[in-house]
Amino acid sequence: MASFAKRFLRNEWFRAFLLALTLLILLHVFILRFVTVRSTSMFATLMPGDLLLVQRWTTWTGHERGDIIVFRDPLKDRDPMWLRPLLVKRLVALPGDTLEIREGRLMVNGSPFNEAQGVTMSHLVRLREASDPRAFAERYGLPDGLVIPGRSNMETALNEELVAMLQQDEDVVGVVPMRLATGQRLNVFPFSPRYAWNGDDFGPVVIPKKGEMLRINVDNLPLYDRLMSTYEGHRLSNSGDQLLIDGLPLTQYDVEQDYGFVLGDSRHFSSDSRYWGFVPMDHIVGSATGPLFRKRSTAAAERKAREEARR
Repeated sequence: MASFAKRFLRNEWFRAFLLALTLLILLHVFILRFVTVRSTSMFATLMPGDLLLVQRWTTWTGHERGDIIVFRDPLKDRDPMWLRPLLVKRLVALPGDTLEIREGRLMVNGSPFNEAQGVTMSHLVRLREASDPRAFAERYGLPDGLVIPGRSNMETALNEELVAMLQQDEDVVGVVPMRLATGQRLNVFPFSPRYAWNGDDFGPVVIPKKGEMLRINVDNLPLYDRLMSTYEGHRLSNSGDQLLIDGLPLTQYDVEQDYGFVLGDSRHFSSDSRYWGFVPMDHIVGSATGPLFRKRSTAAAERKAREEARR
């Protein structure tokens, strides 16, 4: 067996293959990797089928607000980290930031967040009676959202540019902006009647930072119970009215790692930190640079052809 291995190692082609394989693995783990977008939660910045180049080194050099990040699904905590699905969202708040959403407007540290141009909100598109909403959505590369069978309208994600484009279409009767339901929603983090939050009215909340001391009580426990138990591995319990951590009284807690807050650019069609809470920064795989490849929508292709024909 040893002589067989030596013969292979003497072979120049085999050594070259081993070197190339080693470099490829190192490149994938530490420098770059490719990810394909699967959902519409980042529409219209990213679309299903977009191929992303992910920069791995930002895991060590740090991230900035507004980065598009790729990270492991924090809800799949029963699976090993390397087996968890990859998600793509925008990192809108860093450890220690204060985040608030009011009537759909995002504020970070008391200032309006500089939103990307691709951010979309829910709109109701009213179409002429003879129009097919699904065919219309496909023509413009739109997520069909809540297309109602038998009705000539559709709810979909649009930004100002898309609204202006659709309003020029002869099949469109009107485009009306919508918002998420108002009032408290118990499917919104932290899933407690003590927090009357929803997808368009959220916070203010301070994003946990490593070394920060949290004062824990019954009111704010829903914000941090998953952080303490799932992400940082402690055992929570109670003895009567007394909260316990690892069997000891819990009144304050020193955060052991950094966390972030992520949102999808399709704000009304995204499952993100509003619905499952903070993202541990050690779940981040890297930052995405934007689509390397995108299949052009039919409408975009037709528009480009018309523009070229005019030249």
